Amino acid sequence: MPYPEQINLPFNFFCIKDSFKIWHPQEKPLLANGFWVVIQGNSLILLTQDDNTLVLPEGDLPYGLLTEQTPICIGIWQGKPLRTCSISSKIPVEYPLVAEPFNATEQRLDFQTLTLAGIAKQILHWELQSRHCSRCGAETKRIPATWGKLCNCGAEHFPHIHPCAIVLVKRGDKVLLTRKAEWPPGRYSLVAGFLDFGESLEECAIREVREETGIEIENVRYVGSQNWPFPAQIMAGFVADYVAGEIAVDTLELEDARWFPVDTLPKLPPKRSIARYIIDNFA
Repeated sequence: MPYPEQINLPFNFFCIKDSFKIWHPQEKPLLANGFWVVIQGNSLILLTQDDNTLVLPEGDLPYGLLTEQTPICIGIWQGKPLRTCSISSKIPVEYPLVAEPFNATEQRLDFQTLTLAGIAKQILHWELQSRHCSRCGAETKRIPATWGKLCNCGAEHFPHIHPCAIVLVKRGDKVLLTRKAEWPPGRYSLVAGFLDFGESLEECAIREVREETGIEIENVRYVGSQNWPFPAQIMAGFVADYVAGEIAVDTLELEDARWFPVDTLPKLPPKRSIARYIIDNFA
């Protein structure tokens, strides 16, 4: 199995590296008009073109979109400033604007737009969460040339990225898939969970499979990772082999878990996710 230098998935910087330069808040203000990433809850506000394609608004902030904070310039996209802000869920979005959910069942956004929106969403979350020091509660100030924050008490804070392991378990010509009750009907995916104290990512994968399904696994092999800005995870993907055990579903976490033959898989996650990448390439 070749070691992947990067996976060209949405939310990974590789998707936009040729056309995007990140712009830290302390840098010289960019005054020219540019593009907008406007976030409303778990949706991205987009402009509908005549051919029904969806694009980022450009120029002035679309009329009627009252922001919840001062817009932030986060980078230069295709030679123009890229600014982001959030708006209240109570603001009506009317044609030609549309609120497109990040987790839409039908994928209508290209990978580059998804990636820019994901980075913007992650930055807005960090800006909201880092206004005060988690050690003493005082207001923080920016650390030059980074997105980090500094408190007068001496504590430094940098964007909180939470590592998770996600794993495809194989047993001959079958794979172990799970489903949560809140997912769309019939959709199954991979076991995943957050890293715990004192764990490697491989140990996390082994523990999560055991806790959620009762299955023991071995030979855990890394296959790639994906930035997952909902709100701030890094998904480390693995493939592993079945060792022992019968399925015992943790009903606090899952609705179901089953072995599926690779030629009769159920409804799967959309192609924007590393879960689907792993299933498509390693099942």
